[in-house]
Amino acid sequence: MFSGIVELTGKITNIIIAGSNKTYSVECDISNELYIDQSIAHNGVCLTIVKIDDKIYDVTAVKETLDKSNLNHLAVGDLINLERCLKSDGRLDGHIVQGHVDDVGECTSVEELNGSWFYEFKFDPKHKTLIVDKGSVCINGVSLTLIDPTESTFKVTIIPYTHEHTNFKTLKVGDKVNLEFDILGKYINRYLQFSGRP
Repeated sequence: MFSGIVELTGKITNIIIAGSNKTYSVECDISNELYIDQSIAHNGVCLTIVKIDDKIYDVTAVKETLDKSNLNHLAVGDLINLERCLKSDGRLDGHIVQGHVDDVGECTSVEELNGSWFYEFKFDPKHKTLIVDKGSVCINGVSLTLIDPTESTFKVTIIPYTHEHTNFKTLKVGDKVNLEFDILGKYINRYLQFSGRP
């Protein structure tokens, strides 16, 4: 479980394709603190460390993960948002994030506002009941408050700290992003779907 508060970014240094899987080598400043079998969120996708070599570690994504996230679009040199799992004695600074991406969205607008940034994203309308104005959404592993939702779009504002310390600084119109909607909203939506209530 994660909070959506990104610790740092890593850089993809190598990608190995084996059958329908891809193994990503990631270089980051906390590699010496990591261990094999540890769960790390990569752009919001929970992956398990399978190898560590000095400042570089490897994680493998299977076909299901590649099909439902933007990891399949990563290339060597790309920055990726990283977050280690929550400690049981820590504060939940963001919102409850599972690291299980619901869908891939697309950035449709980026606007600099003299000190902050305004981003708009397009998503599959089948998820429209999972978002509410001022609700939570996780984009590439970043816990954010969404605004101005429609049936297929929403917007977020990014503060300078988040812009500088995540891969939002490289995000441009047309880029694909991982979306994880709020788990509480998903449970309520599921309950209403099968309870016979409107």
